[in-house]
Amino acid sequence: AMPPSQEDWESLTRASALIGVFKGLHLLFADSMADRWPRLPNRGPIFSAKSPVEAMIEGGIPRMLETRQYIDALRGGL
Repeated sequence: AMPPSQEDWESLTRASALIGVFKGLHLLFADSMADRWPRLPNRGPIFSAKSPVEAMIEGGIPRMLETRQYIDALRGGL
């Protein structure tokens, strides 16, 4: 079998980060806010008043991982 390519690793990292973000949001919010939160403007330091989705598109994998850590921190998971 071929070893995973850089693209494969990036795809897996993106998927893992997004799954972590959505799992964390559903643990953080008991209502529909978990689904709305990614598209709402956010004053959090890593989002610069953009929505988390916009920030993650602009910032790529590093911002996706930061977003996951941010949500874990909100949950007190650090």
